[in-house]
Amino acid sequence: MARIGFVGLGVMGGPMAGHLVKAGHQVFVWNRTPSKAAPLAELGATVCDNLSELAPNSDIICTCVGTSQDVEAVTLELAKSANPNTLFIDHSTIEPSMAKSLAERLANNNLRFVDAPITGGSMGAQAGTLTIFCGGNEADVAQAIDAIQPYAKRAERVGEVGAGQTMKLANQIAVGGALIGLCESLGFAAKAGLNLEQAHSMIGGGAGGSWAFVNYGPKVLNSDWSPGFSIKNQTKDFRYCEAAAEEFGVQIPMTELVHKLLNELKNAGREEETTAALFELYKQSK
Repeated sequence: MARIGFVGLGVMGGPMAGHLVKAGHQVFVWNRTPSKAAPLAELGATVCDNLSELAPNSDIICTCVGTSQDVEAVTLELAKSANPNTLFIDHSTIEPSMAKSLAERLANNNLRFVDAPITGGSMGAQAGTLTIFCGGNEADVAQAIDAIQPYAKRAERVGEVGAGQTMKLANQIAVGGALIGLCESLGFAAKAGLNLEQAHSMIGGGAGGSWAFVNYGPKVLNSDWSPGFSIKNQTKDFRYCEAAAEEFGVQIPMTELVHKLLNELKNAGREEETTAALFELYKQSK
């Protein structure tokens, strides 16, 4: 059993940290909003008042926060008081260039870094069935995979540092396609006067089915726009996808379209809702 620090206890990080506690690890947690740490304390985690308390008590530190800038700030603050050879595992989705930069800066202080972005949504975090794309040297990734098994259905090394983030961006491109397929299909069915429950069941059970149909379809049927994966986070990820596509010289027009449509909802003040709320744009269209 390891001493593991976990920073970022939102809809993903909270359940993930909980799985580590249940697996028997000694877990130290911190969150910018302290109240989110309360459920972890009830499970047996140690709640830290600040990052300088968490870092020296942890042999492994997992982060699951927001933007590249958030990860940079948290990681560099943790690095100030972390013990030599501490392994940092970042589960956030950030720019591959930031992952590489952080790895280099940590290495200068005898600290190690693995970028390990996650996919599977809040449902996967709760069930402990996330897919995790790991970038880093082989020994570090092997240690990371061993530590994160309690919430991973599949965790694999996909290359050196930064490759995990690049694979996650490829994943988000596919997620965008599945999302727009679900919302456009059911939006069409609604406008045509078809029974939406029947359409969801029959289309989702055939060649048109997808993870989005299974997991977001019920949200559409119930007009349940609670996250899920928020519009705020998805549009952030799509910004990184578009920047990487420009760097690689790849066209991603479908992703750009989904990004544009989700931005309409974000600009309407709905950024904290699930991405499945995209259905409403189709439902309201003329």
